[in-house]
Amino acid sequence: MKILHQLQAYLKRKKIDAVLVTHPDNRRYLSGYSAHDSSIEESSGSLLIFAKADPILLTDFRFLEQAQNDSPEFDIILYKRGLLQALADIFKEYKINRLAYEPYYFLHSSYLRLKKFCDEGHISLVDFSDFLIQRRQQKNLQEIDCIQRSVSLNELVFAEVYSSLRVGMTEVEVAITLEQAMRVHGAERPSFETIVASGPNGALPHAVPTSRKICSGEPVIIDMGLVLKGYCSDMTRTVVLGTPDPKTISIIRLVRNAQLQALSLLKPGVSCNVIDKSARDLITHGGYGPQFGHGVGHGVGLAVHEAPSLNKRNKKLLKPGMVVTIEPGVYISGWGGVRLENMAVITENNHLLLNKDTTFLDL
Repeated sequence: MKILHQLQAYLKRKKIDAVLVTHPDNRRYLSGYSAHDSSIEESSGSLLIFAKADPILLTDFRFLEQAQNDSPEFDIILYKRGLLQALADIFKEYKINRLAYEPYYFLHSSYLRLKKFCDEGHISLVDFSDFLIQRRQQKNLQEIDCIQRSVSLNELVFAEVYSSLRVGMTEVEVAITLEQAMRVHGAERPSFETIVASGPNGALPHAVPTSRKICSGEPVIIDMGLVLKGYCSDMTRTVVLGTPDPKTISIIRLVRNAQLQALSLLKPGVSCNVIDKSARDLITHGGYGPQFGHGVGHGVGLAVHEAPSLNKRNKKLLKPGMVVTIEPGVYISGWGGVRLENMAVITENNHLLLNKDTTFLDL
């Protein structure tokens, strides 16, 4: 794999003997290994990438067959007494003196055990934060195709369920129906817990679905995404069952215009904070600036939230291959909220919108 060769060249330049990869998304990015970690305290395996030797995937008996199927280019080593015990023998064999690790995906207790282990073996620990973050931002054609398929499937699921929505359904019923349809149509899983927020619950940007029944005429935020072949999609629609009042219509149109304004600037060389400001200024001019409190978008790939962040603080420039969301919103306590979210890929000179659904244009 090309990325493995690039990583090995990086390790050689930095005079690092090996890197221990523990983050599940980075693990899959480098090896194809798709086993899922149930929590940060319970790993299904780690990669050990050497500067000058073949890479290793370390796991336990539960994941042996999956590791062999997913990662044929890796030597598979099973551990029975934990990761550190397995590493002790490997480090002696390969004479490891400088080890890189991922500090942003380590419990403090795990780091202390690793540090103690390395100190006893006279091994230097090196921060390994930037290399994969930078590489994963710019997707290749195969990754973009996977993301497009994920987006298309997500829209198919939405369209199917949207046609069956009725006044009186609960938020939980809608969320369950969406996630069930994702599985039925071949998704690995939702890319995050589906948000269905009706009426005043829509004032919470990350609302958890409740037993509240959807009422006629009120805005309902549906934020959903799925994972297909490892890659995520993320889409938000604000819908109304019945006849919306003028306030709802005007806010949906305001948010849509803010989204269009941000999309119009989306191309290589534009800074992320400029994209954010373009949407924020329009919503502020419309009288709802304080009710738009989050960034206008974020990167999507193997993780549903990854770099780059499109917010007022990030001055980094967009580059070809980045896949981002544009999702302005307005959230009014006691009334509800409106958010619209589409995904786009930055091309050589502009951007390509990945979404085709236009449900929100009905209002």
